[in-house]
Amino acid sequence: MAREPREGGRGGRSGGGERDRDGDDLIDKLVTINRVAKVVKGGRRFAFAALVVVGDQKGRVGYGAGKAREVPEAIRKATERAKRTMIRVPMKEGRTLHHDSTGHFGAGSVVLRSAEAGTGIIAGGPMRAVFESLGIGDVVAKSLGSRNPHNMVKATFDALARCASPRTVANRRGKKVSDILGKREGVAEGADV
Repeated sequence: MAREPREGGRGGRSGGGERDRDGDDLIDKLVTINRVAKVVKGGRRFAFAALVVVGDQKGRVGYGAGKAREVPEAIRKATERAKRTMIRVPMKEGRTLHHDSTGHFGAGSVVLRSAEAGTGIIAGGPMRAVFESLGIGDVVAKSLGSRNPHNMVKATFDALARCASPRTVANRRGKKVSDILGKREGVAEGADV
């Protein structure tokens, strides 16, 4: 029962494995892998639980969990589940969020803040995997409460699901995008620049 070596991972309980699968432009990142035991009459039966984040780095991302007797099978199951649960997140200038957002799941909560160009991804491990898969380049994130990777990823997805672009907010309210964003300072002062 030899295990396949993971590509690009650091090994251990949580890895940063990144792979490109079959030319579908999706990358998957292994967030965490956990060995679980079931106690039976003859002793213990071990299995592996994996948490994977999948994204196209263009605004679509999903997560999934899988459990199997072998590590590669658990990762495969989690990846398939993640591909089925992908969501689209609107991004500002293709690099950051339009507005700040908070998300909750269980005892975990996260705060996501949009950032200036060049800031980079300032976030912890599980949230960093989500942002890298999503394609966000500038964001500041803080995890509050539970540090369980499953809760952190689910809370991050809750926050991302609450994000909306100015266009969708304007359509929902029946207004123009300029009414939502307000006029820029240079335009309001007569464009003396």
